[in-house]
Amino acid sequence: MKALTLVQYGEAARFEMADMPKPEVAAGQVLVKVAASSVNTVDTMIRVMGQENLPFAPDLPAVLGMDFAGTVEAVGEGVTAYVVGDEVYVCAGGLADLQGALAEFMPVDARLIAHKPKSLSMREAAALPLVAITAYEGLTRAGIKSGQKVLVQGGAGGVGHVAIQLAKHFGAEVYATGTGDVQMTAISGHGATPIDFRTESVADYVAQYTDGAGFEVIFDSVGGANMSNSFEAAALNANIASTVALLELDLSPAHFKGLSLHVVFMLLPMLQNKGREVHGDILVKLAEIADTGGLKPMLDSESFALEQAGAAYDRLTSGQAIGKVVVDV
Repeated sequence: MKALTLVQYGEAARFEMADMPKPEVAAGQVLVKVAASSVNTVDTMIRVMGQENLPFAPDLPAVLGMDFAGTVEAVGEGVTAYVVGDEVYVCAGGLADLQGALAEFMPVDARLIAHKPKSLSMREAAALPLVAITAYEGLTRAGIKSGQKVLVQGGAGGVGHVAIQLAKHFGAEVYATGTGDVQMTAISGHGATPIDFRTESVADYVAQYTDGAGFEVIFDSVGGANMSNSFEAAALNANIASTVALLELDLSPAHFKGLSLHVVFMLLPMLQNKGREVHGDILVKLAEIADTGGLKPMLDSESFALEQAGAAYDRLTSGQAIGKVVVDV
């Protein structure tokens, strides 16, 4: 099979096309013919940071790519939920010893996958797994309920724009931060009230939209230093879910509000081989939401073929992409 392999980590990271043996399907796996793979921030981090900084970065030469959609090519022993020809989507590799999706075929643990949403194209389905599982896990762990006021920090981002749609699906009244006309338009288009974090202070938008009480659930896809803003925007006893908690932080504001913080690291089931079926179950639910009109990923306007995946990674890191960047395989 044809595959794009990463042969060098770092600022001078380099991909090369390669001919590799077509993978054999093992017990408990399906072999998928990859149609499309989307690029996530963690993919670009692996490319640059490598094993010295990220313990889950794979050995070189490596096939990256975590998210993908495609068609079942073969079914391993013990797998009964899928047959050859089924269209599926999944986040399943591109880290540790798991082959990634920047290849024509990929062997996948059947516990991780689900049937592709019928209403979405392969490219759209490939854009969903990592960001949608992350958003779903964060919102449900934060105990989201119908009627709550929910704030999504970074509402125009890959995870954020999905979190808005899922929060709307759960019946919440949704607000989201961003900046600039393009982001504000994207946030409004997904059904949330946009808040420009550059022109509106936390105190101002908390006063305007919650009468000073604060938001009951906050999904913070920005994280880092922005966590302090989430603490300030939270209501008493609120729940905050964050995808970026790699920092030292004074928790005093959280203490005096009785806040609960949920850190989401969705790669754990793949890395630890524990609870993988949970990801498959979430993808089933997400497909149902998508097929009833509640979820649709926003795709960047640029298209990339397999041999152009390095440019796709550059597109994401440039900050110019609007929506998920997808590679056609």
